[in-house]
Amino acid sequence: MSGTAVSSVWPITNVPRDYDWGQPGGISRLLGWQGSEGRLEAELWLGAHPVSPSRVLDPAIPWGDLAQWSDSTGTDLPFLLKVLAAQRPLSVQAHPSEEQARAGFAREEAAGVPLRAAQRSYKDPYAKPELIVALEDGFEALCGLRPVADTLQMIGDLEDGPDGTDGAGALAAWRRRLDEGGLAACVSWLLAGGPEVESVITAVSQRAAADPDRFPLAARLVASYPGDPGIGVALMLNHLRLRAGEALFLPARNMHAYLSGVGMELMGPSDNVLRGGLTSKHIDRAELIAVVDFVPRGPALLAPVVLDEHARSYRPRSTPEGRDVGFELVRIAGPTGLVTGSPAVLIATDGAFSVAVGGEHMRLARGQAALVAEPGAVVIDGSGQLFLAATDVLAS
Repeated sequence: MSGTAVSSVWPITNVPRDYDWGQPGGISRLLGWQGSEGRLEAELWLGAHPVSPSRVLDPAIPWGDLAQWSDSTGTDLPFLLKVLAAQRPLSVQAHPSEEQARAGFAREEAAGVPLRAAQRSYKDPYAKPELIVALEDGFEALCGLRPVADTLQMIGDLEDGPDGTDGAGALAAWRRRLDEGGLAACVSWLLAGGPEVESVITAVSQRAAADPDRFPLAARLVASYPGDPGIGVALMLNHLRLRAGEALFLPARNMHAYLSGVGMELMGPSDNVLRGGLTSKHIDRAELIAVVDFVPRGPALLAPVVLDEHARSYRPRSTPEGRDVGFELVRIAGPTGLVTGSPAVLIATDGAFSVAVGGEHMRLARGQAALVAEPGAVVIDGSGQLFLAATDVLAS
């Protein structure tokens, strides 16, 4: 398209992905869309990832979707923005580091595993650090392995469960595996399954069924995924609830699982997910174990950085491996001027805004999204809630 002048800001959209953990009409409800008719809606992808690239709505733009734009122009969109709506727990999972992603992708390419095959673990050669901002109160997540002492206390609470339930011996086996072998060995043992692990999960299920008020998380996991060994692993993770506007940063190699709620998620441009349980999707336990960082860590809550009166940026700056995370998510509530270091993706979740790039203007009302195709100045007017994803964002 050399020599062809095109607009700098384009309207984009996509169809929500209907994973089985999604909320019926959840994304449509959030964005004010009509016609979902109770269809499961789990994730709305806004970006150039080839698995589900955003569609361009302006017929004057010479590319039908952002993957075509990226391939044709050589423009790197170094992130993927998602709206997430979870009704029940997602898989126990982790994402690879850059080196792990490159090696895994090359290995599956060499083995001839089709890119869209259900059994494929590595869809691309990129790392996938991510952040999520709760859009409503009560967003729940499991994030990072708890200290061994905390998990031993949790097992002790289960052992001291209601009268009339059996399973103390099985729970003692779980305690012994953790106490003697540590986190990596215990997680590997649980995910490998077998009769001893089945007894552990049965005991947890009995305890939770007998006293769901005391063991509410276990009860929910058992109800959603009965008999799954991932239940034991999930109970070894930090459990937290976010209020609207609170955020969590999940570096690569961090074991986690979202439980419920609606959030705005920003991540590296990747669909690499290694799952260990609590899912109907492909599980690759051995690769998950190889990827996970088993150092216990508390949840990495991410406080926003003030850019100006109406703009706050959720800005992770480094992973435990020490590499910079280039992307950031800016929440905008009123008039602001920003300068971005990359193309930007915007979506309005409330109110209405005017977005000006150079001499061009676009109106974004609730539920509408846009791509700003070049880095540079973006002037925003209006009120409500607008999210902008980009790299190296500054107040102008």
